Formats: sequence, C-alpha cells, structure tokens
Amino acid sequence: MAVLMVSGTGTEIGKTVVTSAVSAAALAAGLSVAVLKPAQTGVGPDEPGDAAEVGRLAGSAVTTVELARYPEPLAPDTAARRAGLPTVSPERIAEAARELALSHDLVLVEGAGGLLVRFDEVGHTLADAARLLGAPVLIVAPAGLGTLNSTALTAEALRARGLTSPGVVIGSWPAEPDLASRCNLADLPSVSALPLLGAVPAGAGTLPPAAFRTAAPGWLAARLHGTWSAPVA
Repeated sequence: MAVLMVSGTGTEIGKTVVTSAVSAAALAAGLSVAVLKPAQTGVGPDEPGDAAEVGRLAGSAVTTVELARYPEPLAPDTAARRAGLPTVSPERIAEAARELALSHDLVLVEGAGGLLVRFDEVGHTLADAARLLGAPVLIVAPAGLGTLNSTALTAEALRARGLTSPGVVIGSWPAEPDLASRCNLADLPSVSALPLLGAVPAGAGTLPPAAFRTAAPGWLAARLHGTWSAPVA
C-alpha cells in the first residue's frame, strides 16, 4: 500500500501546490493517484478547497476526497468545535486512505498546517493517522529564514513517534533567493537528517494547469517521480 502523508512545518507554505506537483509527476510516470484531504478549514460549503485545487492543477485523473469541512480558518479541532460539527479521528483518516489505496498506486494525504495540529478534541494529529497506516510523512518547508529550526523540529517529532520521512520539499522557492534561502538549500539536509527532494517555484500554482503538469517533474527528485537534483554547494 503506497500512502504518503504530506505535512508542512507550518501553514501557507505551499503544501497544496507540492501535493499537486507530486500528483502530476506520479501521473506522468504512469501511476494512478488519489488525494485525501481529511479536514478542510476556512472555506464555505460551495467554495473550492485544497482537494479541488489539486484536481485543477494536476488534472481530473486524480481522485480527490475531502472528509470534513469547517468554515473558519482555524485548526480542525477548534474549527469543528466552533461550528458545532464532528471532528475527524485518525481511524477515519486511516480507513479512508486504505480504501483509496485498494484502487490507486499512490494515495497522498494532505494535512492541515503543521504535523501536530489537532484534528479532534482528544488531541490526535496527522502523526497518529500516519502511525495507524505505517505511512511515511513528506515534509514541506519554506525557503527562508527560520526554516532550519521548524524543519528540524518536525523531523525530530516524526522520529520521536517512530515515523519515517522520505525527505523535505521546499514549497515556494523564490525567483531571486536571498542569502538565507541559498544557505538553507544546502543546510536543510544536515539539520533535518533527511534528503532534499525538490523545490517548487514560487507562484507555481498560478501557472496554467497544462504548464504546471508539464513542469512538475522538474521540481521534484526521482523518489517523487521527478527529475530534479539538488544543486551542488
């Protein structure tokens, strides 16, 4: 069963665009792909969420599933409580991912914000669902100042829970990277003890979908079905 969790070191750092890029690259490699969004927050009933954005960018060949939606842009547990709606348990996430894995080569489970964001009143997180599935967790990190600490903390939290990660993808690589970003490109593997598996250009989500799908494999390393290689320092 090929299930890959996708978690950021925080919010608004390109997690959905990275999920879209991994989906597009896997499709180009001939795999069938499903994307599961356990909890969508901050959008109304008729507005497109992250799963719909993945479908738009990666294409209709991707199966997209959303388990719960809450109107306020908050952590899923808080948003559910304020809306008076049921939360999503790790067991439900794992069950949905297993069901999708029966008919797809790759299932991507996109979390909400960072790894330890609470999904329910008990305090369960994406890490708990990953543990039930025995699934690795791809870390999406920003490029600039502060990312070394947040990425190292996320990697440490995974290891402390007995979870694995294939590596780190930079979610929004600037067209003109500053000194911190350039140094982070070289330093992220050493501080996280994980390989760097790609760098998605800033603004990639605004590309026409056809152009996005064509370019996506070039942003990701071979382990994510792409052709990208980390620059030699």
